[in-house]
Amino acid sequence: MTRPQRVLVTGGAGFIGSHVADRYLAEGCEVTVLDDLSTGRRDRVPADASFLEMGLDDARLEDAFSAGRFDTVNHHAAQVDVRRSVADPLLDARSNVVGLIHLLERARRHAVGRVIYVSSGGVVYGEPQAIPTPEDHEKLPLSPYGVGKLAGEHYLACYAAVHGLDYVSLRYANVYGQRQDPHGEAGVVAIFGVRILAGEPITIFGDGEQERDYVYVGDVVEANWLASVAEPRSGQGIDARAWNIGTGRGTSVNELADRLMRIAGREVERRPAPERAGELRRSVLDCSRATAELGWSPRTDLDDGLARTLEHLKKERR
Repeated sequence: MTRPQRVLVTGGAGFIGSHVADRYLAEGCEVTVLDDLSTGRRDRVPADASFLEMGLDDARLEDAFSAGRFDTVNHHAAQVDVRRSVADPLLDARSNVVGLIHLLERARRHAVGRVIYVSSGGVVYGEPQAIPTPEDHEKLPLSPYGVGKLAGEHYLACYAAVHGLDYVSLRYANVYGQRQDPHGEAGVVAIFGVRILAGEPITIFGDGEQERDYVYVGDVVEANWLASVAEPRSGQGIDARAWNIGTGRGTSVNELADRLMRIAGREVERRPAPERAGELRRSVLDCSRATAELGWSPRTDLDDGLARTLEHLKKERR
């Protein structure tokens, strides 16, 4: 795969997408950000990127592809709240499944060289039997969000088989870092960080021993770049073109709270709450294939990443 030249980043006004857009620009790419700003922020769009305020169902998307002549599409736009997907599965499917199909149709018609798709290692495997969980583990998603992300991988495999579309799926663990939204399930580091900095209580659901794999956003950005320049992949099934992106290390909610309070130099009250129905007990990803095949590995120590995140949250509070 040659280096990308003209890149479309969907969701590029969001937490991870804006960092990814920054990286493409730093590599000398011409970048267009597409975002409907339903959750993204205009001030996160890099100054040197072109910006299109629209959703994936917008009729203007066809013209955007004609004008942009994109060789790479990096697809971060999504509905990412698991609980919202349970409450409104139709909304989730319109965003994450139908929206992807709109995008793939344009990519096919305009001969896009590669699509990089953001999947989720935290939901497509369900409650896994193997920890850390490898890419070829059985897929048993337990939420509409997980079902939609898995369906997206199958749609991409279909477009590869039928239309020859080149793609890569990145199955993220729990990403944290600067620009993370302190609202919603996916933002637990930011939620805890904001409350600890303000001296306010944090809520611990259940016994707090639920484990997640927390991977720093800067490391995730590096995975996106490496996926953009990697040689095309082949093979049968969705796992052949998928890489887990995490750390392989589980951190409990209690440990996360301990670390954040120690780094912030402030203790706050921990308020217990009932365990949330359907919440996974453990989610930790085996990322050895990404290391072997992509040359990627997580570089950022958890404490270092949390310290950077807290510093950013302090600036946001000011």
